[in-house]
Amino acid sequence: MQKSIDIPIVTIGPGSQPVEDDTLEYMAMPKEMYTHDSISLPEPEDLRHRHRIRDLLEDMLATARAYAPGEDEAIVHDISHLDPDDLACINQILGVGEVSVTIDQLGGAILAQEAVLTGVWRVRRVDAAQNVLDDRIEIADVPQAVRTSSFVALSENRLDPNAAPIPGVQNAPALLSEIADKMVRYTPGDPSHVINLTLLPLTREDLIYLGTALGVGPATILSRGYGNCRIGATRLPNVWWVKYFNSQDALILNTIEIVDVPEVALAAPEDFADTADRLREILTLFQ
Repeated sequence: MQKSIDIPIVTIGPGSQPVEDDTLEYMAMPKEMYTHDSISLPEPEDLRHRHRIRDLLEDMLATARAYAPGEDEAIVHDISHLDPDDLACINQILGVGEVSVTIDQLGGAILAQEAVLTGVWRVRRVDAAQNVLDDRIEIADVPQAVRTSSFVALSENRLDPNAAPIPGVQNAPALLSEIADKMVRYTPGDPSHVINLTLLPLTREDLIYLGTALGVGPATILSRGYGNCRIGATRLPNVWWVKYFNSQDALILNTIEIVDVPEVALAAPEDFADTADRLREILTLFQ
């Protein structure tokens, strides 16, 4: 499982880099692209006797067909009862997809990894010593804990846009006023309100001020593909800091989003039809 990924909030953006003489520079061409693991299925003769795995996959197929993204809560399949051999088998079938989630909790964490089958999540709750307390598969656009545990029990849930600025701060107070207004007006189901920091004239002090005011929440989401998207909950309800990096790990887009979950982290409706088709194909190996 992916570990929690720190999301730096002050070393980027206009004004954060030293001024240099103008020179002609060429952007490095991409050299690498993350590709998620393809499914490496067990041999049919190794599957025919695994009735619990077959039953689990049949249940997953039914729920993938029935699940309505944006409307249904995550559908849970408990796998804590599987023996080590069956658990190794389901691990092999699920593979490792592009999105991982860490939600820090008192005395432990919730760790989620999307499978190669989009919309299928392996979700584990662990204690501080990484002992697994709960092990499940969820069929969902995003693990249920992202919606229920990313902003609960935060000691700081107010934003004061009128706090005394620090020297060098120029535009951050206006941004905080906008965030505070959108945050209190937001209700689940509203479209995302996106503030594109990349296009704004922000100083390093602006970013420090903004980062301090928003704080860092318990949830971190990493979506890998052609580059990375790193999503961090702030300490304010439904306020996320979202950063996009290219394959050279250079920041190309830096945004604040006011929404329950940023769209980039969600499995799309059409993904569940594809996943159902793939599950049906996998089940033919048990015949």
